[in-house]
Amino acid sequence: MKINQNTVLQGKRVTLVPYTSAHVPRYHEWMQSEELQRLTASEPLSLEQEYEMQRSWRDDADSEDLNHFLRVDGSDEQVPSVKDPQWAESTHSPTEPSYRGRGFGKEATLMMMSYGVRNLGITKFEAKIGQENEASICMFKKLHFKEVAVNSVFQEVTLRLDVSDQERRWLLEQTNHVEEKSY
Repeated sequence: MKINQNTVLQGKRVTLVPYTSAHVPRYHEWMQSEELQRLTASEPLSLEQEYEMQRSWRDDADSEDLNHFLRVDGSDEQVPSVKDPQWAESTHSPTEPSYRGRGFGKEATLMMMSYGVRNLGITKFEAKIGQENEASICMFKKLHFKEVAVNSVFQEVTLRLDVSDQERRWLLEQTNHVEEKSY
């Protein structure tokens, strides 16, 4: 995460900031929710494991990880991650039920994708989503992702977006309002 450790992305309704140790306790609290674990296909971690995960993302000099924390009217939502050059895996955790279905995740995802395309040269995005998480599957399809696989063992759907010139133009148009600032 070294490349963007001091980057803030300011959208119309969403602000993305680096995921710091200060965010870990609240994130850990959310991830105790069985519903959230089911929606994100996650296993619960101990608080110390969450801190270790945050440290590993922060300290990995080889990673161009885009772990940011979405902040919306006092609500925080984690939106990771780019794992290697030209390829990004997109996941986001819909942490606060009252903020779901209001377009915050869509804006945050578009902002992250735009940052990855502009600053990191990302040309492919992939989203792995629990099969029962119809809202997230629908959102990614609206963002031009195509279903490429279904894993019945893990009960997840894989969606992918190859960033053509046309997709790049569309993405940059959708995010031309986003400001990049220092944290």
